Amino acid sequence: MKALNLYGIQDLRFEETPAPSIEHDDDIIIKVKAVGICGSDLSRYKKLGPYVPGMTFGHEFAGEVVKIGRSVTGFSIGDRVAACPTYTCGQCRYCQLGEPTRCERLSVIGARHPGAYAEYVKLPAKHVIPLPNVVNYDEAALIEPASVVAHGFYRTNIKPGASVAIMGVGSIGLLAVQWAKIFGATTVFAIDIDEQKLNVANQLGADVLISSLQRPAHKQILEYTNGIGVDVAVESAGTPSTSAQVFALPKKGGEVVFLGIPYADVQIERFYFEKIVRNELHVYGSWNALSSPFPGKEWATTIQDM
Repeated sequence: MKALNLYGIQDLRFEETPAPSIEHDDDIIIKVKAVGICGSDLSRYKKLGPYVPGMTFGHEFAGEVVKIGRSVTGFSIGDRVAACPTYTCGQCRYCQLGEPTRCERLSVIGARHPGAYAEYVKLPAKHVIPLPNVVNYDEAALIEPASVVAHGFYRTNIKPGASVAIMGVGSIGLLAVQWAKIFGATTVFAIDIDEQKLNVANQLGADVLISSLQRPAHKQILEYTNGIGVDVAVESAGTPSTSAQVFALPKKGGEVVFLGIPYADVQIERFYFEKIVRNELHVYGSWNALSSPFPGKEWATTIQDM
């Protein structure tokens, strides 16, 4: 089969690659119909290189079942599916506590297992999720990143009627705009320096658009909220500067959830750091899209709301 394999920084090759075969009784082989390009894929290609040289890239996808292992039940040849790309060990302390996203041996297809930038991909049956008829393949390729964002909101204590600020409205931030509304936010602030992205955020439900190109975002947020700040701030830009600036957005006792990862050191100015301490902020990291039972409520919620 043809596949895109990453050998090194900016060394991505489209080449003939061995197709997957059934090795275990619970294996399912899927013909890839649509695949997404994650921001982490771009970072691996441009800056970081592969975990394993020559590994088939990609982990956001949907497709059609073409082969199944003999112990697989609930799936048939021709089924339309998406799949959770993340492997957990099921044995470490975190897996045993029902916290699979913190697994000590967590791995992902496209990193340490062959990924979805290929004609075919193989996963254990427990990773595979049937698609409702109303969700097409292109939409289904976004189930994984949408689930990642849902996991971030589940980490918070967001309540109906909340105000939410989304710092950075690229693909993850735009998903966050939509999830904020689904979780009950009445006012969603979209923050970016790109007017085109802000316009898309507006189309997807953002109530207030804030360009931080000329004026600091927190000053504009305080004006809109009568000096109070928002209930929940989401960092989804993944830059060193926004990773500090986001602390000035929440109200006292408010929440910050980090969805983005900056690929450079973060230096937090005293002004922003003091917000964490003096305002007694609740700060959450959010990683992956898993909860127990595997793969978790994030996936079910995402498919239901699509």
